[in-house]
Amino acid sequence: MSDSPQVVLSRTASDAEKHPGATARRRRMIEIGLAILGPLVFLGLWEVCVRNDWWLDGRLISSPWEIITSERLREREVWDAVWVTTVRMLKGFVIGTVLGIVLGVAMGINRYVRAALNSTLTALYTVPKIALLPVYLLIFGFDEAPRVYMIATVVFFFVWIYTMAPIMAVPMGYREAASSFNATGWQMFRHVLWPAALPQIFVGLRVAAGVAVLMVIAVELILPRDGIGYFVNRGRELGLPDNTFLGVLLAALLGIVFVGIVRQIGRWMTPWAPEDNSPGQI
Repeated sequence: MSDSPQVVLSRTASDAEKHPGATARRRRMIEIGLAILGPLVFLGLWEVCVRNDWWLDGRLISSPWEIITSERLREREVWDAVWVTTVRMLKGFVIGTVLGIVLGVAMGINRYVRAALNSTLTALYTVPKIALLPVYLLIFGFDEAPRVYMIATVVFFFVWIYTMAPIMAVPMGYREAASSFNATGWQMFRHVLWPAALPQIFVGLRVAAGVAVLMVIAVELILPRDGIGYFVNRGRELGLPDNTFLGVLLAALLGIVFVGIVRQIGRWMTPWAPEDNSPGQI
């Protein structure tokens, strides 16, 4: 036998491993600070550029401070526009989400349903959604319905794809394990397919939430009757840059809040799926 010494590998635990709770809190505080710092830096650069006429003409473009301190922000008309846009967006989002999840589940589970509908939905998905607005106006008239259904259409396709794809991608080992316990079709869906697919479904819902904000503003710009889009359009027509940029900032805030709410709901409903597994440093 060889008398060569044996090599023993050892490793000292890092601070993150010794104090996981404190490390998680510290990382969370850093993330929150950076999330606040990013927009502040952007607004600061915007303010400096407008005040010094660097790339941005102060006669045409309002600074963030001018927008925040504007009297328009205190008028009821502004917040009525925000309310109208929010309600319109939520209606379309709920309709599109329900239809997208139902059809995505059906097509993800049943190959015959998928074969029957996949080509048609794929063809409709490639059509620019804004091109459907004249069709919706002919079908539903010029009232509120075409605006809501335009948002629902865009949301539907994102939710449908992000529901069908993860259900189809559930590993066969999960299915076989459930089958070995004689799981029924409903049990297979309830305890295997749905929990495995739900994290990706919420990714799709977050994407759809952002797109819903984009679509509601676009529809209100094309059909200017009320809402934030109408507020922005009227500011452009009357030569009121404060109105235009205030509307843009309100739309951005609406998107941040709505996507954040959907993201938080996803965290509550999928505690088994950590959202971020990336290391804190490289």
